[in-house]
Formats: sequence, C-alpha cells, structure tokens
Amino acid sequence: MSDRIVDDDLRQVSPATAGQPNVALPSNVSGRLQPMCRNIRTLTNFEPPASATEVQAAARQYVRKVSGTTSRANEQAIQRAVDAVADATAELLDALVFSSPPRDREVEAAKGRERNERRFSASRSTAPG
Repeated sequence: MSDRIVDDDLRQVSPATAGQPNVALPSNVSGRLQPMCRNIRTLTNFEPPASATEVQAAARQYVRKVSGTTSRANEQAIQRAVDAVADATAELLDALVFSSPPRDREVEAAKGRERNERRFSASRSTAPG
C-alpha cells in the first residue's frame, strides 16, 4: 500500500500528499471536485428534507459500492454497515447549516431531466449508424 493518500470520494489528491511523485490517480482526475457516484443522490438542503427511506437507500448504495458485494453470505455485515452509515448520514444532515434557501425537489428533478435529455440527445446524434 502506498504512503500516498488519494481521496477517491472527491477525486483529488489530499493536501498532505501534494507534490509527491509517483501517484496513481483515477483517470478522471482534473483537479475539480467530482461526485463519488452519480447514483447516490445529494440529500442536503431540500424542501421537504430527506426522508429516513432516502437516507437508508443512499446508505445501502454506498455500502454496496464500497463492499462490491451483495452476497447473502455477507448479508448481516452489510446490514450492520448500512445501519451505521444511515445513522451517521442522518446525524450529518441534521447538523449541516446552509446560507442558501432550500432547493425544491421538483425543480431540481426537472433540471436533471433536462441535463439528461441534452446529454443523451447529443450522444444519439453523434452515434454511428
């Protein structure tokens, strides 16, 4: 294991390791913060706030991503991890403070659909065929 720390969640090299040679970074590292996984949705600063079900679903996605398994043999360990991550997430969401007003879920969903339409319509128009 390398002495270098790569913060894969943020896709950046940690400040403690900046300037050190021979670091293998993910190919999409560009110095910009990028989301860990586009399937895990942002739960903060929405009106209405994230439900317990949404927090639990995000925790399950995170644990599946990290563990790389959904095996029945590991079901109890996975569930304990999901519960711990969900508890930590709920605690974090309760503690966060924002200066901007809460976002409207429907407005944000419409923006996401528009982004997807632009992205996928562009790929369809450039696809060979």
